[in-house]
Amino acid sequence: MASPSSNEKLAKTLGLKDVFAISAGAMISSGFFLLPGIAAAEAGPSVVLAYFLASVLVLPALLSQAELSTAMPKAGGTYYILDRSMGPIVGTIGGLGTWLALTLKSSFALIGMGAYLTLFIDLPMVPTAVGLVILFTLLNIFGAKETSSLQVFLVAVLLVVLVGFTAFGLLEVQRLGIAETTGEKFTPFMPFGFESLLGTIGLVYVSYAGLTKIASVSEEVKQPERNIPLGMLLALGVTTLVYVLGVYVLVAVLEADTLYADLTPIASAGAVFLDWMPGALGTGLIVVAAVAAFASTGNAGLLSASRDFLAMARDRLMPDRFTQIGKYGTPVPAILLTSALMIFFIVGFDTEAVAKLASAFQLIVLGFINLAVIVMRESRLESYDPDFRSPFYPWIQLVGIGGVLIIIPEMGLLSVLFSGGLAILGIVWYIYYASDRVSRSGAFRTILKRLGGPAKQLDQDLRQIMKEKGLRSDDPYNEIVWDAHILQLDPSDTWDDFLDEAFTHMDELQEPVGEDVLRKAFEERTDISWTPDDQGISLPHMRLSSVDDFKLVMGHAPHGLNTPNAENPVYAVFFMVGPDDRPRQHLRIMAAMADKSEEEGFVEAWREAGDEETLRQLLFRNELVVEIEAPHNTTVKELKLPEGCLVSYVYHEGEMTTPGGDTPVHEGDTLVIIGSQEGLQRVREQYSTV
Repeated sequence: MASPSSNEKLAKTLGLKDVFAISAGAMISSGFFLLPGIAAAEAGPSVVLAYFLASVLVLPALLSQAELSTAMPKAGGTYYILDRSMGPIVGTIGGLGTWLALTLKSSFALIGMGAYLTLFIDLPMVPTAVGLVILFTLLNIFGAKETSSLQVFLVAVLLVVLVGFTAFGLLEVQRLGIAETTGEKFTPFMPFGFESLLGTIGLVYVSYAGLTKIASVSEEVKQPERNIPLGMLLALGVTTLVYVLGVYVLVAVLEADTLYADLTPIASAGAVFLDWMPGALGTGLIVVAAVAAFASTGNAGLLSASRDFLAMARDRLMPDRFTQIGKYGTPVPAILLTSALMIFFIVGFDTEAVAKLASAFQLIVLGFINLAVIVMRESRLESYDPDFRSPFYPWIQLVGIGGVLIIIPEMGLLSVLFSGGLAILGIVWYIYYASDRVSRSGAFRTILKRLGGPAKQLDQDLRQIMKEKGLRSDDPYNEIVWDAHILQLDPSDTWDDFLDEAFTHMDELQEPVGEDVLRKAFEERTDISWTPDDQGISLPHMRLSSVDDFKLVMGHAPHGLNTPNAENPVYAVFFMVGPDDRPRQHLRIMAAMADKSEEEGFVEAWREAGDEETLRQLLFRNELVVEIEAPHNTTVKELKLPEGCLVSYVYHEGEMTTPGGDTPVHEGDTLVIIGSQEGLQRVREQYSTV
């Protein structure tokens, strides 16, 4: 097992289907297999509307969580988001409370399998639930991909059975007569009044709360900017359809008195219209679906809750030993602790009662997620750079917060008091354990007229995340490197000599700004926060309103150059000026440059490079470069490359040349193409790559 380190990264192995499966699996369990009867007893036939409205109210939290997760794709998503937006006290409350609530609800899910299993098999529920915890623990330890593969399988089984259940249920309603059945079973629609409908929305709202669990594993998601929002939206859409149509079928085919008192309503409804199947096959399929649903919820809960604890340990809110990552790229100590707590709850508590109390806390957290988007955007931190932005800001967030404020009182005083107890536990833990171990502040401080100044630690964290996320497809990184001017620095050259030449070339490369203006702006506004001085590299950069494009000057100092901000000589200087109206793209490009220059062996290769082509090649991002073989004799301009792509070098008979549009290309020559990811993908599809 690896030694403790907050810098150890989890493996990125989860794709779109995994995001969908984790999100959907976290929602379809007790909300469908146990809750409809209880909810119908509260609202009558309007329970169908309650499920639909609950899904609408959870949509703001989905959009907010998707934005925050693509801006900060880190383990322990909800905790990390609350900590970085509101500060470590709120982060501790949210993280510890969410961890406990997820653990409780996952324990309840495994116990909840009993109501359906006893329809077929007489099993002791507590030992069975403990055995399942151990099984899921082993799967989680051996890798998130293995865990999510099981999750995909469970959700696939669940959806196949539920689609069949819904289809045959609707056929039964059609046989009975849709108009007649709807008129009979859905009249009166709200027999217990509008207030009962509101209370039922609060009751079933928690069925969708598991949707945001995916944020806890966002660090392990490939292409999070696409897969997280898309996977969550697909999961919510499918789950809403399952809930609304499924509950409609239940109300339509079961007598009201039977439905209101039934803890296994899906099985009861199946017995009505699946009786044509041989033996007990219909009931058996329902039991299989229920087991898959409860198992997927328990598995997703263990996966997510352990990442919450890992994230808190990385931030020193929990003991350092829980930062350890095992050889399979999973947080083994955090998984073991979470599974041990699940077993403790299963053996020692009435998990159903406690899990229901914890639901109110989860709703409060969803409200804070909506608030966190407002805090992060209003902080105006340039390093806050989500790949997905919630539409209709801030109205969608205010609707989400308002919905939570309306629903929470409907959950009962005991639930609110339990949530308050979790908050007090988080505060006490922070004061007596964590307060002396952390010194960061959240983005909220930058709003209250920056109490003590901007949240510098948060800005650094977000910039580090930028480096880890990498460039976007439309970021012109390689083009900037290609167009850069390179200064060859002699041993006698000083830092001022470099600046004099750099300002001269900067002024020549774009609309004349004036060397004096550039120098004054450099002295006042240069950001050196990307500078890894200890590695012999300097990356000063600034933005100007008078500049309309990015310009880069690179300094090659193989003998070393003394700078004002470094104790040791630097051998590479990358000085970039960018337009003032594209701050986040500016930071992404600088982050990518810093990340590239920190690669092992970069400085040595840079010092030894003998020509400009080699220097540019060293700084090119490999994922934005492709080599192709010329299919026939032609010229560079006749290649008709996709927009945004260009030929940087031509290799002919072992010699490399920097081409122009009329440069001849011979069949079999190797061409080095740079461009955007999308453009290069089209190049790969059009030509044979080397």
